[in-house]
Amino acid sequence: MKLFFSAVQWMFFMLASSLVAPIAIAGLFHLSAADTAEFVQRTMFVLGLSGIIQALIGHRLPINEGPAGLWWGVFAIYAGFTGTIYSSTEQVLQSLEGGMIVSGVFFILLAAGGWLEKMARLFTPTVTFIYLLLLILQLSGSFLNGMLGLPNEEGTVRPLVMAGSAVTLVAAFYLSAHRIQWVRQYSVIISLGFGWLFFSIIGEASFPAISGDRIFHFPNLFVFGPPLLDSGTIVTAAFITLLLTANMIASIRVMEEVIGRLNGGNKKGSYRSAGIAAGINQMLGGGFSAIGSVPIAGAAGFVAQTGNVSIKPFLTGSLFIVGMSVFPPIMNVLSSLPSPVGYAVTFVIFSRMAGFAFAEMEKEKSQGRARIVAGIALLAGVGVMFVPAAAFIDFPAAAASILNNGLIFGTMIAICVEQFLRVRTQKKGE
Repeated sequence: MKLFFSAVQWMFFMLASSLVAPIAIAGLFHLSAADTAEFVQRTMFVLGLSGIIQALIGHRLPINEGPAGLWWGVFAIYAGFTGTIYSSTEQVLQSLEGGMIVSGVFFILLAAGGWLEKMARLFTPTVTFIYLLLLILQLSGSFLNGMLGLPNEEGTVRPLVMAGSAVTLVAAFYLSAHRIQWVRQYSVIISLGFGWLFFSIIGEASFPAISGDRIFHFPNLFVFGPPLLDSGTIVTAAFITLLLTANMIASIRVMEEVIGRLNGGNKKGSYRSAGIAAGINQMLGGGFSAIGSVPIAGAAGFVAQTGNVSIKPFLTGSLFIVGMSVFPPIMNVLSSLPSPVGYAVTFVIFSRMAGFAFAEMEKEKSQGRARIVAGIALLAGVGVMFVPAAAFIDFPAAAASILNNGLIFGTMIAICVEQFLRVRTQKKGE
């Protein structure tokens, strides 16, 4: 029973943190309601399967896979290529299918060549601190907008949604610090259930009936047509793979730290195996016409809040996601979870990430150098977050995907500046 409830808690956490991206991307390509539902189902199927693959043959840590923000950005950029570079929406989506498959090949080549271990050395405590802080800052806008009921047709804050989100947020914080251990351990699922019920009472949520033409539907391969490959897509896939590698390494490092604190051990993930598994997962994203995935750093906050470092509940929760995704009526019911509730509960989970970030910074021996690196990287990363995405519309897709993402841009700046200062210090010491 304990395993079941822990797995359900993982399932709802994965569901709440992954539904927004496929719905938003479907909107960019003006997919019909039926096509949108199938796109969401295929994405959840791939995410659940990807988590299982990583847990069994990859990094072997309880880190869920989520829609990669980088691929989300590339989808958004490529949506504007319809009628210019590509003749139709279907052709754009076929090109993106090909891009994810190529990315999978690059991932496997990097892992097989031993490059991931070398890249992992670049993620020093300073770089990890900057990555986590930028992650929190980048997501904070989405969390607060969602909790205020934005965006909506009126473009204004919805007071009832804001009040419901505030109540859910307070309840989530209270439950996460409850004196009773089992309440703390299951605080995520209790908070989600409470928030969903409260939003139903105030008329901001509904529980749809389990109905539909198809009770069971296994995802099809290459729904948009056979994958297309061109030079632009291959170059974009190469850059995206390198950036996704940085995301993956950072997520593994943070989870290692959390498990070490909770267990007192030194649990390490395998970067090479994780890279091979990531390659398989990217190919699954392309093959099933979904979104490429990436290990989510927020899983560390979830594990820290629940205190459950066991991989069995995570594996079972991922199996639930896979099983749920092939039953459209059940998927429709669970996906009706009010998004403000998901944002409010996830806000509490990610608030713990700030503590991890500053704990990483404290490990740095050269605090003077760390402050310089942090100052430059945070100014660059946060600054890019305020630049409109449309400002980079004339840039190549690979460059635009970096400049549109403050998290990746700031992290890359941090790595470059820190390595430059290290080399400079070594030369002075000679």
